Amino acid sequence: MDKNEKDPDHDDKSKGDEKGDNVSDAHPSDDTQHDGTSNKENVDVGNAETDHHDQGDNVDKVSQEEEEAPEVLQTLESLSEELDQFLPTLSLHKEEHKDSTEEKGEDGYFQIPQFVGKFLDLFEEKLSKYDSGDPKTVWYQDPEEVSSLLEAVDRVSKLMGILLNTKSCLDHHEPLINHAGSIQQRAMAFLEDEFRIILEESLIKEPPVVSDDSNGQRKSTADQQDHQNDAVVSQDHDQLLVPECGDQEIEYPGYPDDVVVVLRKIAEKMKGGGYGWECREVYLVGRRNILMRTLKQDCEFEKVSIDEVQKMSWDTLEREIPIWNKTFKDCSSLFFPGELKLAEKIFPGDEGILFCIVTHGLAIQFLGFAEAVAMTRRSTEKLFKILDIYETLRDSFPAMEELFPEELRGELRNEVTSARSRLGETAIHIFSDLEHSIKSDSSKTPVPGGAVHPLTRYTMNYLKYSCEYKDTLEQVFKSHSKMEREEEEPVESGNSAFASQLMRIMELLDGNLDTKSKQYKDIPLSCIFMMNNGRYIVQKIKGSAEIHEVMGDTWCRRRSSELRNYHKNYQRETWGKLLGFLGHEGLMHNGKIVKPNLKERFKSFNATFDEIHKTQTTWVVNDEQLQSELRVSITAVMIPAYRAFMARFGQYLDPGRQTEKYVKYQPEDIEDLIDQLFEGNTSSSSTATAKRRT
Repeated sequence: MDKNEKDPDHDDKSKGDEKGDNVSDAHPSDDTQHDGTSNKENVDVGNAETDHHDQGDNVDKVSQEEEEAPEVLQTLESLSEELDQFLPTLSLHKEEHKDSTEEKGEDGYFQIPQFVGKFLDLFEEKLSKYDSGDPKTVWYQDPEEVSSLLEAVDRVSKLMGILLNTKSCLDHHEPLINHAGSIQQRAMAFLEDEFRIILEESLIKEPPVVSDDSNGQRKSTADQQDHQNDAVVSQDHDQLLVPECGDQEIEYPGYPDDVVVVLRKIAEKMKGGGYGWECREVYLVGRRNILMRTLKQDCEFEKVSIDEVQKMSWDTLEREIPIWNKTFKDCSSLFFPGELKLAEKIFPGDEGILFCIVTHGLAIQFLGFAEAVAMTRRSTEKLFKILDIYETLRDSFPAMEELFPEELRGELRNEVTSARSRLGETAIHIFSDLEHSIKSDSSKTPVPGGAVHPLTRYTMNYLKYSCEYKDTLEQVFKSHSKMEREEEEPVESGNSAFASQLMRIMELLDGNLDTKSKQYKDIPLSCIFMMNNGRYIVQKIKGSAEIHEVMGDTWCRRRSSELRNYHKNYQRETWGKLLGFLGHEGLMHNGKIVKPNLKERFKSFNATFDEIHKTQTTWVVNDEQLQSELRVSITAVMIPAYRAFMARFGQYLDPGRQTEKYVKYQPEDIEDLIDQLFEGNTSSSSTATAKRRT
C-alpha cells in the first residue's frame, strides 16, 4: 500500500504534521525492524492517526503479530548496519529534491524509519556509560571500542548533515533532528574532552637526543679552574667569568603510535561533524601548555619580556643566557621539528598552520630576548655571553627557519638579522671598551714584589678566551664593524680585522706595563716586573693554539728576546755590583796582600749580599720556570767567582775568630741563600744567618 492510499488527508497539515514527526521518531516494533520492505512501507504513525481504518483492528493485528513473532534484541551494532543501508537512500532523496523550494504534494514527504530513533537512544546510552566510567579514557585503549564509538559518531554526523539539508526532513522531522543534534553535540563534547585528556595523560618521552654544542664545550674543567684562578683583577676591572658548559639529554614529549592514531581519528570525526575548529583549539592549547611545561621542567626556561631583561641584574641575566642558548638549540633541533611532525600526523593536510600557531610566538620571544640582551648596558664581562647568543642564532636558526612557511620566514629572518646586528655591534664596542680600559689604567701604586699586574692577568685571560671565539669574532668584525676610530690604523697585510684588533690591544698593554715599570725606584725590581709580566703573556699565548695562531711565531720570538734582555739587565744591576767585590784590584801591593783592604772587601761583600737577600726574598716570581732560570743563572755567576775568591784570599785571614768575623758564608751557604730568592717572603730578614753552614 502506498502513501496516498494510507493517508488521503495528508495535505491537512494542521492535523498530521506534528503527530507524524513524533511517532515516526519513536522506537520501531520488531516486525517493522526486520520486514525488509521498502521505505514507502514504513508507516508514518502521524498519518496513521488520520487513517480511516479502525484503530481496534490495528491493535488486534499488532497483538497477534507479537504473539506470533518472538522479540528480537536490538543492539547498536545491528542498528548501525541498518542505518548504513538507509543513509544512501536518504542522501539520494536529498539529491533528488535539492532544487525544490516547496513540497509538491505527498511525493515530497519522506518518512524516517523508527530504528533511527532507536539507534540514537542506544548511542546516547553508550555515551552515558563512557561519561560515568573511571577512568574516562580507558575506551581508547581498546581498538574495537575506538572503532565502535567513532563510527557511531560518524553515522550521527552524516545523518545530521543529510537531515539539515533536506527540506522535507526539516518540515516533517524537527523533533528527530533536534534529538539527533543534541546527541551529536554531546558526542562532540565528549570527544573534545577525551582529546584533551589523551593529549595530557598519554605523553611519553621519546628517545633522547644529545645536543651537539661544541661551542659550549670550549674549556675543560682544568682550563676553567685555571681561568678562574687567573682572572683576579683590580678594583678598576670586572672579574672574568667562565661560561657554563655541558648539555644534558633532552627528550621530546610525544605519544605512542597507537595514541596518535586515536587522536587523528577523533580529529577526523570532529571535523566531519562540523567541530573541526573546536578540536584544533583543544590541540593548540594543549600542545602549547605541554611544550612550555617541558621547557620549564627540562630546560629551566621561562618566558621573560624585553622589559624584564632590561631590568635584570647581570648576575641574574648571566644565569639566564645559557638556559636561553640551550633551549633555543633544543627547540631548533628537537621540539619544533617534533611539533611539526606531530601536527601533520594528527591533522593531515594542515600544512603547518597548527605548528605555526603553537611555536611562532615562542620563536619571536626567543629573538626578543637576544635583542634585549644586546641593548643592556655594556661591560667587558658580557662579551662571551653575547657571543654565545650570536653563535646560537647563527648556527641554530637556519634549521628552525626551514620549519616555517615562506610567509613567516621573512619576518623571523628580519628579527634574527636585527638581533645579530645588535649583538655584533655590542661585541665590537666591548672590545673598544677594553682598549679604553687599558689606556685609562693609570694606577700609581706599584704591584708589591714586581709580581704580575692584575691588568696583565685580566687582559691576557680575556684575549685568550676571546680567541676561542676567533672564527665568530672574525665574522663579527667583518660583518658588523661600523665604528670610526680616532686614529685610523691600516690593517697589516695578511691580518684580519680581529687579528689587527688583538695586536693593537697587545701594543697598548705593552705600553701600559712599560709605564708601570718606571714606578719602581729599584731598577732590578723593575726588570723583575717586566720579566714576570712578559713571561706570563708569552706562556698564555703559547698555551692557547687559538691566540698563538693569531699572534704568530715571530711575535713570540721577539717577546722572548725582550725577556732575555730584561734578565741580563737584572743580573748586571744586581749581581754585577756584588761581583765587583770579588775582584783582585786593590788587594795586593808590591806582591803582598793588603789585609785591611781584604777585610774590608769581605765586609762589603757580606753586607751587600745580606741586603740583596733580604730585599729579593720579598720579590715575587710565580712562574716556576722563570724562578728556576733566575736562580740557576745567579748561581752560575756567583758561586764560581766566590769559590775562586775564597780559595785565593781566604788563607790570608788568621784562623779562628778573624776568619769567622770576615768569612761569613761558605760557597754552599751562598748557593742555599740564592735558592730562597723570589719567594715573596716578607719575614726573611733572619734567614741568611739561620741557614749558614758551619
